[in-house]
Order: sequence, then C-alpha cells, then structure tokens
Amino acid sequence: MNETVKLDQCRLEVQATRRLREDLPSIVGQIVSSCERGECFDHVGPEPIPSREAVIEIVQRALRLLFPGYFMRTRLDRVNLEYYLGQEATSFFDDLAEQVTLAMRHECLRHDLACVHCEDLGQEAAFHFMQRLPELRQVLATDVRAAYEGDPAARSYDEIIFSYPGLFAVTVYRIAHELFHQKVSLIPRIMSEYAHSLTGIDIHPGAHIGESFFIDHGTGVVIGETTEIGRNVRIYQGVTLGALSLPRDAGERLRDQKRHPTIEDDVIIYSGATILGGSTVIGARSVIGGNVWITESVPPDTKVFLKRPELVFKEAPRGG
Repeated sequence: MNETVKLDQCRLEVQATRRLREDLPSIVGQIVSSCERGECFDHVGPEPIPSREAVIEIVQRALRLLFPGYFMRTRLDRVNLEYYLGQEATSFFDDLAEQVTLAMRHECLRHDLACVHCEDLGQEAAFHFMQRLPELRQVLATDVRAAYEGDPAARSYDEIIFSYPGLFAVTVYRIAHELFHQKVSLIPRIMSEYAHSLTGIDIHPGAHIGESFFIDHGTGVVIGETTEIGRNVRIYQGVTLGALSLPRDAGERLRDQKRHPTIEDDVIIYSGATILGGSTVIGARSVIGGNVWITESVPPDTKVFLKRPELVFKEAPRGG
C-alpha cells in the first residue's frame, strides 16, 4: 500500500469517527430525558449521596486504626505512634461524619422527614463509633486467635491479619455492624458488599456474631441479617445461614422478623452446609457435617452428617 492510499484511509477513519462523535449528544439527550421522566434510577439533585469510594477509604482507615502498623507503608514505633494514630483518627472521624451526614440527609429528603439536624447526628454517630474502637480491637484479637488455633496451616498471627479473607470479611462486618446498630443507612451495606466483592463472603451487617469467630477459606459463605452466632464458632467455605423461601409479597411483612438461624457457642459447621429458618437453633458444641440441609433445630452436643455414600469404581477401558 503506497503512502497516498494510507493517507486516504486515515482520512476516511477520521471522518467516520467524527460522524459517530457527532451523534453522542443525541444519546446524552435521551439519557437526560429518561432522568426527567423518572422511569429509571438516578440521583440527580443538589444534595449529594454517600460516596462508595469514600466509604471504602473509611474501611481502609478503620483497618489502620484497628491493626496499627499492618496496613500502611510508614514504620510505626513508640516515637511516632501517638502522632500517627492522632492523624488517622482525626481524618477518620471527619470522613465518617461526612458520609453518615450525607446518608441521613438523603433519607430525610427522600422521605420528606422533619429536620433531625443531620450534621450533628453524623458527628455523634462517628464519635460513638470511635469510642467503640478499643473494644473492637479486643474482639478482633479473639477472632485472630481463633483463626490461629483453628487452622494448622497458619504460621503466625501476622499471616492471618495480612492475608486471611475470613478475618478481613469479619473485620469489615464488625465495623459495619456498629454503624448498622446506630441505624445508619446505606453505609453499612456498602461496607459489607465491598468485603463480599473481595472475598466471596457475604455477611449482613445486621447479624449478631460473638467473639472468637473463624471462617476458614470462606468463599461462598452467606450469613443473613437476623442470624445470631455465639462465641467460639467455626464455619467453612460454602456455608449458608439463610432464610426459608418466602412468598413474593412477604418481603415487607417479614422485614423486621427473625428469618435466619441461631448458632450457639462452640459449634463447627463444615463446608457446603445449608441451615435455614428463623426458628432453627443449632445447639452448643454441635458439629454439622458438610453438604447437609437443615431446617429444624439440633440439640446441643449433636453431630449431624450425611450417610456415607456408596462409591462406584469402574475400570476405564484401556486405550489401544
């Protein structure tokens, strides 16, 4: 192909691109019209809603406060520890208060509620959360120890804190649960779904989970909103603590009722087990085997497992 032909080809491509770009305003106009008609979902207005990116950054800041020295590049020692924590705590408070304020204000405007002084409530919620940080550190320390004691593959506490998806998901859950307990909207679910997207572990922030909780491996774990889990419980990948199937119109009627099971202290639930229903209670010290389906209560000190399947061994034909 000679230079003249190449040049002509380039001009044709530029003209084609220009024609396509000239059609973009009409597409934008259609999107704007759909926003004005209210037929699709959007948030167009002077008052911003919480930022998913900002909420994720809040989670990262919380990790640095809950596990000082782990999730940062700066070296911490006794010389700079107080300064560093002071800086992190101040930034965390400001960021969290802002996002909580936006969430509360969004709810007020959406439902046309009376003024509740959203900014003051946002700062109070952020301060209350920060008051809980020392206790959260203590609870998370029990989770780290439970992981170390429950997994022979763990070589150190550092390995667990840095790399175990179960601990990350539980940490984010405990952060989100504190805000959920304060009736902060949107933000706890953004947090929990962020952890879900990274780990495959779906823990609703409304669930109640006791100390020394360990999720081993973790992918595919689902823990529903009204689940109650006692102390020293261990579960494996693929476990579902869910609700029974509901009629299509039952969502609103059952929204605030207990729909998910209760797991008492010292229970072990192996991979693939499904436990459903708000009245289902797994008694203390029970062991639930893999791949079982449970919709009724199990007494304490009980082992539940499937009957050993019959394995069939068939000799494969030899290739010629």
